[in-house]
Amino acid sequence: MKWIGERISFVDDKQKMTVVIYPEAKGWVKSVMGAWFAMWMMIGVSLTIYYFTTPLAEDLKIAIYVFMAFWAYYAVRVGRSFFWLMWGKELIKIDEAALVYKKSIRTYGSAKRYLLENISKMRLHELKQGSFQATWEASPWVKGGERLEFDYLSKVVRFGRKVSEQDGKLLFKLLSKRIDQNIRKRN
Repeated sequence: MKWIGERISFVDDKQKMTVVIYPEAKGWVKSVMGAWFAMWMMIGVSLTIYYFTTPLAEDLKIAIYVFMAFWAYYAVRVGRSFFWLMWGKELIKIDEAALVYKKSIRTYGSAKRYLLENISKMRLHELKQGSFQATWEASPWVKGGERLEFDYLSKVVRFGRKVSEQDGKLLFKLLSKRIDQNIRKRN
């Protein structure tokens, strides 16, 4: 197994190449996200218990419904980001015929298969430094934007969440070289 930076590992055999991209491993971010998620869940549980055990006026019930919709949205968003930081990974496998991509949290996630002859224009997706999008995607509570992309038939497929620019360039070269080799081998 070889590494590109601290987050990307790969194994390159004759039949296939397998790449695994791990999320950022910042302990303090995981701790803060975990504490925030646990407190957010306790707020929801407390409010639900209060709703079902206390007689409430109609206008207070409406306020609780509105708050619970807001609460549920952020519980899902932050929960998914937290679980991604703890157990997520991106898996890429390139064999003679296809590139298989899977975003997974532990083993949960579905793999998508892309035929090599239909992949075109692989490129790095670069963000403008200081832009709102770059700042947003660098924040720890967001799973992050994908840094590599390719055209597949009429769609754009993106992968490589929060991969640094340097690691992205190295990964781009590695994947492009392997895809080109496999296409030439088939022809």
